[in-house]
Amino acid sequence: MGKSKTNKFRRPQFNAEGLSVTAVKEMEQDHGEFFDGVDSPTGELLEKLQSPSADVREFACASISRVVQQSQTIPGFLQRDAVRRLGPLMLDRSLAVRETATGALRNLSACGGHEVCDDMVKQDVMTPLTALLRECCAGFETNAALSLKGHKNTVEDVANEAVNLLWNLCESSSQALSVFNKAGILDVILQCLSRHTHNIKLALSAAHCLHTVTEDNAELLCSMSNAVLGTLESVLLSSQADMAHTLLRTLAAGSVWNLKSSLPTARQAQTLNALMATLSQCLELDAGTLIPQLRQAEVARSATASEAGNVDDHQAAVGNMAVEEMDDDEEEGVGLRRNGKATKMDKDFSDLLPRGKEELREATALLTAQQTSLEIIVNMCCSDDPSDDEWEEASSSDESEMCPGGLSEGNTSLLSPLCLSAEVHGALINHNIPEKPLHCMKVISIHVYMFKVLKKTQFPSSEAMDVCRHNPTWKILMKKMHRVQYRALTCLHNMLSTMDAESLGGAAALQAVAQHLSTLVFSPPEIPKEEEFLEAVTSAIRSLLQIIAYMKIPQCMTPQQMMSLSEAATRCDVVSVRVNALAILGITGSTLAKEKGTAETLRMIGNALLQVATKDANLVVCGEALDALFDVFADGDEAERAAENINLLSALKALQPIFKAKIRKEGKGKYSPEQLCVVDNVKVNLRRFIGYLETVVKK
Repeated sequence: MGKSKTNKFRRPQFNAEGLSVTAVKEMEQDHGEFFDGVDSPTGELLEKLQSPSADVREFACASISRVVQQSQTIPGFLQRDAVRRLGPLMLDRSLAVRETATGALRNLSACGGHEVCDDMVKQDVMTPLTALLRECCAGFETNAALSLKGHKNTVEDVANEAVNLLWNLCESSSQALSVFNKAGILDVILQCLSRHTHNIKLALSAAHCLHTVTEDNAELLCSMSNAVLGTLESVLLSSQADMAHTLLRTLAAGSVWNLKSSLPTARQAQTLNALMATLSQCLELDAGTLIPQLRQAEVARSATASEAGNVDDHQAAVGNMAVEEMDDDEEEGVGLRRNGKATKMDKDFSDLLPRGKEELREATALLTAQQTSLEIIVNMCCSDDPSDDEWEEASSSDESEMCPGGLSEGNTSLLSPLCLSAEVHGALINHNIPEKPLHCMKVISIHVYMFKVLKKTQFPSSEAMDVCRHNPTWKILMKKMHRVQYRALTCLHNMLSTMDAESLGGAAALQAVAQHLSTLVFSPPEIPKEEEFLEAVTSAIRSLLQIIAYMKIPQCMTPQQMMSLSEAATRCDVVSVRVNALAILGITGSTLAKEKGTAETLRMIGNALLQVATKDANLVVCGEALDALFDVFADGDEAERAAENINLLSALKALQPIFKAKIRKEGKGKYSPEQLCVVDNVKVNLRRFIGYLETVVKK
């Protein structure tokens, strides 16, 4: 009935000054300060922004940056016109004030959410922000000289805060995105991105921002130029092997895919070749091996620094506390946006890690890059861009370049787990792509990435998890490793939902995927209960079972296993997980109904579906349970016997008026028009199905 969609996660709260939310709360408790009185610290801090002393202004900005991480303090600052007071300080004569003022606004936008970002744009924060970005770019060359002299605050540090603020605003506010398009800020972001050889931190922030503003932005596509594509291509073709540059190339690949309709025909092959190679190389990296190695490198470096007497214990302690708090803050507020495509989830905060955490920063960049790669592949699989049709009508000027990098010259062993169709296999071996380049690129990308995606769906390496578990500052990576797995499962779900069976490799490949998912779910002592895992894995299994049932391929998962999975999933609070579980039971039951001797299993499935249809509080879930019942008991002698055993007709007659009343009472306001349309269809089908069962009983 319904399909599971991908999730978008809100940015975790973290502070540019390295002080965690908990630490701020403790500070307030120690000082007995409150933030809602007339003479509160909020008012005092805002007054200090007008001080003639740069040090006082800097202190006030830094303090505001810390305090606004508590959401209850934000209304007080907004009521006192904090945005209009901080805005001019982004252009203060002191670089330190510029950086801390921009950082305070960055935190305000990150912790305040969509409404606060919209309010900030209404208060004209984009005007000084745009001016600041242009001034920063104009001063990059001077900045290089200051950096060599060891200056603490440099133009590029200010630019990094400004780009992050811009990124927050454009992701949360359509008004900010409109200003971005009209103000011509794209060239500024490109300048920051092009400095990746000198300042990877700034380049990464710019790449994240560009990846955001190019997504579903038709107005921006009109202003695309060769300079934009040239900058992105130069990043894609960069050769630095560190994880930060791996992430940079991945984000550039995402921007290229967002801009695919603007690629000149003559450059389509070369650019998409680089894009596919980038994603493939990123997913090839083994985090399970690299994370323990990076941790060992950190231990060795720390030991060397300790022997040399270069460790600042206080700074290390504060840094550890901040990193640990990042992990805690990730637990807060998961907001969902469901639009059928994977979108950028929680923000990358590697630029906020304290100095001396280079290896942790590398590990974070690795996992962020792999997660982003998987999300890009999801979007490639389910792309519904109208420009796709135009691409399919256009022929590449040099089709021989279309073969993905690393796959030519006989290196097709990556595809060995799948049975390639003759068309795709010939394209890879002979570099002879058919006349529909985008379609063929999509088909090839499915084959190229399927094996890599399957590897990423495995549970994180126990060695890497142990390294992080026993190290407070590395614990943040545990959730990130699991999140890569969840995104891989979502990616697999989209591949299975988008492509036909033959394009996926036929019966042999599908059975291999089914065996893999079966091992993943049923090998642990009990089925994992994490909501994200359940949502992703049930979506993948549902899509796979639909294809297997359509092709009449034997299943490797037993009905008992399907029952246990569905039982675990129907206890989950997430609606989409329960919906998937019911759909899985429906597909399994409708397949069994065609076989002999399955009446007892159908009876168990029917009882489980009736239980949900009767007792679940959510109309969509009840509708899915009824929909599954219609599928299972639609036809066949075994289904008829099972329906009689569970008194299905009587149960549905009793449920019908309750279901109708529930729709009338709860429908409007609580559910979307699309959901109500589906539920109304179920109501109509329920009446028809009851009529069908009555004719069966009269036989």
